Amino acid sequence: MAKKKKEAPITGITVSKEEDFSAWYTELINKAELADIRYNIKGFVVYREWATITIRKMYKKYEDLLDKKGHLPLTMPSLIPESNFLLEADHVKGFSPEVFWVTEAGTSGKLPERLALRPTSETALYKMYSLWIRSYKDLPFKRYLSCQVWRYEGKMTRPFFRGREFHWIESHNVFATMEDAMEQVKEDMETTYQMLQDECCIPLIFFERPQWDKFSGAEKTFAADALMGSGKVLQLPSTHLLGQKFSIPFDVKFVDTDGKEKYGYQTCYGPAQSRNYGAMIAYLGDDNGLVLPFDLAPIQIVIIPILFKGKEEPILAKAKVIFEILKKKYSVKIDDSDESAGSKFYYWELRGVPIRIEIGPREIEKEQLVLIKRHDSKKFIMKEKDLEKKVNEIAQNYTKEIKKKSLIDFESQIELCYEKDAAIEAINNGKIVCCGFCSIDMDAYHCAEVVEKEIGGFVRGKRVDEEKHEFATCLICGKPAGCTVYIAKSY
Repeated sequence: MAKKKKEAPITGITVSKEEDFSAWYTELINKAELADIRYNIKGFVVYREWATITIRKMYKKYEDLLDKKGHLPLTMPSLIPESNFLLEADHVKGFSPEVFWVTEAGTSGKLPERLALRPTSETALYKMYSLWIRSYKDLPFKRYLSCQVWRYEGKMTRPFFRGREFHWIESHNVFATMEDAMEQVKEDMETTYQMLQDECCIPLIFFERPQWDKFSGAEKTFAADALMGSGKVLQLPSTHLLGQKFSIPFDVKFVDTDGKEKYGYQTCYGPAQSRNYGAMIAYLGDDNGLVLPFDLAPIQIVIIPILFKGKEEPILAKAKVIFEILKKKYSVKIDDSDESAGSKFYYWELRGVPIRIEIGPREIEKEQLVLIKRHDSKKFIMKEKDLEKKVNEIAQNYTKEIKKKSLIDFESQIELCYEKDAAIEAINNGKIVCCGFCSIDMDAYHCAEVVEKEIGGFVRGKRVDEEKHEFATCLICGKPAGCTVYIAKSY
């Protein structure tokens, strides 16, 4: 037998996720080669190959879901004339501090009008909607873009979570009535659950955001929050009830069945795929690296030939036979590199490959194979003839198993608080505070400022699903509570 190669230290991620989430997340991104922050513009991140493949798969699933629900795709320019941008006052006020402006071009010098590098697409799209929509027969009008947007983010950036360029889908819709628009908002929330909970296995909850934290120019904003391992929440897709706040200034109107011209009622929905990816890897990952849902893994099965001198040929031949069988249905790779078996195991565990198949001299002799699942490390020893059936069974159940494990009881993360000191303690212990509050209208903003300055969290809003808790008074001012809200730290 050949002398065994010296095993590299199999340490996985060297920082415990539970003990130091931030350091763990940074090391995961670096070791699994998911992103590179060394691009020489602050806040602009290079997404590496492994992350890009999964993000593309997420785009495809999201786009297919939107297509099935009656949306059609568009491609729009990335530059927006300042004159478009200024039409809706609240919108321009909210976004102006974050806009990248293009002011010069080539050798011709200064442009006659500043052009905004798209921070979001309302002001670009709705100019066109006013040209395209004419009659009630054109409604509902449901369109989406898969694109990038740019915002001069002032907070600390973090790969996938927060940056100055991010990758997302925007859905922009027009309806004849406010009731129809609100039904679209509900559909958007359903779509979010279908994609992020069912496909990405991320537990989340929808809140109606307070008026001071809504999308600039919206009547109401509804946003999903996921609880990360650090005790902070991360906002995931949000959907906005715009009403007629954009249709009036942008002249988006239609001739109704009564022959009268009316303004449409609008909604928009923005799932950021880069942030969704960050939430998924952060929530599902462990101290060995990535854990990925089966359909979203760049490589679903890795075959590792365990080579011994003089016995390489039959082992490699068998690996190729298995590869040919499985590649018809799955994304498969044979790792026949010169690295030691232990180093290969470490490498593919770190990258979250769902199934590992090991083939060595013992397996050849006994006509069997060893199969290991990534997410729970379960090992199966089986006859070759049973492999395809077993792989199909694992593939069918793999994501369901991760989802069942990851969908924590959200209530267990919530602490009911009746006094400010109790809320401070709960926030410091990584909990979400549930408490009474004046309201989520602007007249309660002064209480929200106290929450931020003294408690150290942010008012996330009212739950959209059934609220189980009631309070008599506002946690901050002591006045009668108009609603129940949730407070948490956030990224």
